[in-house]
Amino acid sequence: MKRIGIIGAGRFGSNLAESLAEHGAEVLLIDSDREIIQEFSEFVSKAVEGDVTNIRTLEDAGFKDCDVVVVAIGSNLEGSIMATVNCKELGVPTVVSKANSDLHGKILKRVGADVVVYPNRDRAQRLAKTLLSKGTIDLFEISDGFSIAEIDVPEKLRNKSLAEAGVRNNYGVTVLCVRRLAEDPTQPRVVIIPTPNEIIQPEDKLLVFGDDKQIDDIAQDT
Repeated sequence: MKRIGIIGAGRFGSNLAESLAEHGAEVLLIDSDREIIQEFSEFVSKAVEGDVTNIRTLEDAGFKDCDVVVVAIGSNLEGSIMATVNCKELGVPTVVSKANSDLHGKILKRVGADVVVYPNRDRAQRLAKTLLSKGTIDLFEISDGFSIAEIDVPEKLRNKSLAEAGVRNNYGVTVLCVRRLAEDPTQPRVVIIPTPNEIIQPEDKLLVFGDDKQIDDIAQDT
């Protein structure tokens, strides 16, 4: 079971915590508001009151041992950035940070965020499903209900061509490109515009387009 940390219990953070807890995930939540922490302590694995800009506070609370940490702070730009930096300093494998603007998102990416999201309530519930899946997904919302996403290769597609796997017919998404490991692992992934006969390798990353439910379905199948 994944251990998922959430920093900030505002609307997005609390919706995410509830969705994850409902699915039985181990959730670690931290916020500076004592009343909120007391309320959430009843259904998350651990709820802590503390200063998220202090790396020692996060370490003592157990965030260092999380598989994924979601920085759900919105209005406090400095707090959001510091929490993201602290999580990467602690060695958290995947840090998902909430941004309120394109500029905020660019800053978060620059300081180490692995994934940046611009969420609403529905997005929190969808992110919860994503975090609980075996694979990983990076979402870019295009319009209401439609997104471009980078996902791991679903098991049913591994070592098959796009035509053989029937990606569009079976999943309803379009594969825009493939990011494949370079021969030299220290180099960036190679971007491939696939033909229908392109054999998909297990370690590839797929950039797909489709409606949100279809993306959720294919991401859950990895």
